[in-house]
Amino acid sequence: MDLSEQLKKLFPDHEPSNEPEVVVDSEHELFVQKEPMICKYEKRKGKPTTIISGYEGEDEDFKLLAKEIKSKLAVGGSFKEGEIIIQGDYRDKIMKILQDKGFKTKRVGG
Repeated sequence: MDLSEQLKKLFPDHEPSNEPEVVVDSEHELFVQKEPMICKYEKRKGKPTTIISGYEGEDEDFKLLAKEIKSKLAVGGSFKEGEIIIQGDYRDKIMKILQDKGFKTKRVGG
């Protein structure tokens, strides 16, 4: 018994439609704030890390931003407690990416 037969048993009154489903794919807009985002350099366990903090929007937007930065730079990193932690010293490149998206940035440390 295939899936369509099982569905007919569950929903006998349903008539299948052959029309294609229209999916509207809209680009997700990030919240661009007035205050600058902080881009700082730290050494954690002897390894260089770049930390981005100060985002005032939704955590989900910040996670999307973290994913985009990591993929553009081809580096590892994570999102923890309202901060994006990127492995390595990429402050200049990250600040350029953020500025291209319309964010104001502030360089802190080293």
